[in-house]
Amino acid sequence: MTTASTPATPGPSTPTNVRSIPLDQLKADGFEDDIVPPARPKSTPFPHQDLIDGSIQCSQRLLDIDNLEDLASEHTRAFDATESSPRTSPNSPLVELPIEIHECILDHLFGVRASASSRTAAAGNTKILRGWGTALRHSRRREVSELALVSKRWRGLIQDRLYRHLKIKGTRESVDQAMLWFFRHKHLCSYVKHIEFWFPVFQQKNPAFDRTLRIPSTTPDRSLVIRALGNLADTGTTITYQSPSNNCTLEEVFRFVGMTFSEACILTLEGGERKKPPMVQHNNNSTTQGLPIIESVRTLVCKGQWNLIRSDDDFQNIVAALPNLTEWHASYAKPKSKSYISMATILPKLPQNLTHLNVCLEADYRREAVSPMFFKKVVGITHFCAEMAKGIPTLEHLSYTGRICWSFFDQAAKLSNPRTSRLKSVDIVVKNVCRPLGVWNDGSGITDAAFIAAFERLVISGVKSLDRLAALEFLRIRFLDLDSQVPALNPYFQLLDRQCTGLWSDSIVDTLARTRPGASFIEKPGDLCEFDFKDGQLRPPPTFSKTKPLSVKVASYLILSRNDGITIH
Repeated sequence: MTTASTPATPGPSTPTNVRSIPLDQLKADGFEDDIVPPARPKSTPFPHQDLIDGSIQCSQRLLDIDNLEDLASEHTRAFDATESSPRTSPNSPLVELPIEIHECILDHLFGVRASASSRTAAAGNTKILRGWGTALRHSRRREVSELALVSKRWRGLIQDRLYRHLKIKGTRESVDQAMLWFFRHKHLCSYVKHIEFWFPVFQQKNPAFDRTLRIPSTTPDRSLVIRALGNLADTGTTITYQSPSNNCTLEEVFRFVGMTFSEACILTLEGGERKKPPMVQHNNNSTTQGLPIIESVRTLVCKGQWNLIRSDDDFQNIVAALPNLTEWHASYAKPKSKSYISMATILPKLPQNLTHLNVCLEADYRREAVSPMFFKKVVGITHFCAEMAKGIPTLEHLSYTGRICWSFFDQAAKLSNPRTSRLKSVDIVVKNVCRPLGVWNDGSGITDAAFIAAFERLVISGVKSLDRLAALEFLRIRFLDLDSQVPALNPYFQLLDRQCTGLWSDSIVDTLARTRPGASFIEKPGDLCEFDFKDGQLRPPPTFSKTKPLSVKVASYLILSRNDGITIH
């Protein structure tokens, strides 16, 4: 296992063989002076951000263990001398607390424990489907593991939180090490709910390199890291890399998970990214078909998916081993034509039990002057939007990031039956609205009139499909531009609880009144203030509010595009 997932070593519980003492008697000179509640920043659940020595400081402590032993020994001697003293319970005040109080204390240190069975995002989160990257992990596992030494009760509670999400390197050595560890500590297997494997795409070519000069992976001390880098430079040793030769196969991973973690419900596979990356092999033998069955996994997360799944056969090979799979997250490290072409062959053949889908093909969130050449290659081979729409009839929740056009909603409406449609939410982040080949002005941005017109048509198509997608309760279509001078004006449309916000036009309002008569915009949009263009950039006035407006006219974007012949890309 990697350093981040090295489990905590269970230690002895706190001694409880002394009689408990009333709190009013546990007072000594200087005892209360040592308890200084530190200021706790809002951005972290820890009192201090940098604890190099690994010590844990709580904002509130019931008793100091060292002082408690001294006071307990004094109280014991006083009790032996006084026969009339009442007999007290042998349990310490900390142990006597209800389990709910212990949970609250640990939630204060770890953050509120995330549920492994909840698939939707928490309240207040803008995402429809939950991101499982660090939902069950803790950022300072080494330091917090020492809390398992507080008591027997805390040992189980701490181990439950530490082992909920394990991240293991996808090599045979790491998998064998993890297998040996859990064979010796079988009681820890039931704590694992999320198991993650990352497959390296590089391997060190010169193993004779001095391992003592490597950067310690367990210390947060930046000075030690800088010192190790300095020693590495002084040696003059050149480190070269090659393709990995000891990565394990998916067959070995699935067999290890199925035999070890009977309660793991989330499986993450990270394929990595590099130029001409090697694909992770599915089976040990090329003639072998199928993977070991894992009954417990309900959520599959694929990062760097091109190295894991390159065809529909690869996808079907994986889902056949996960019979209870209901949620799939697929993301790609870099935009490629192969990603769109590969997903176009997979999405029309989704299994019936898969109801939650999250696909991210491009996640750079920046405008572009023109569509790249790789996507024009995709358009010449397949119509991705129409192929993705074929998976709509079996889905309940869809989250998509990439290029899309209005034909997606048109085809989804044609393939859906209002009586049997199960689609409840759609969340789309638009990289660009794909347009026919030969159109030269196919860029994106708030000052691109052609893009705004295409975005409006996409919204109209989505609103028009509401009569066929009868169960749809949430619809959001948005364009994100991190380089925009006015981020609040990034176009979007949202329908939630029959209330609409975002892009507004007469065509959208008329279509909405026909397909969802009970839905309406929260407020009617007004006119935007005057914007200046200086040095080819859009300059908002000082009085312009940075808050995203509840509704914006399409005509307001067209005014922004009229800037004396200067188009911002």
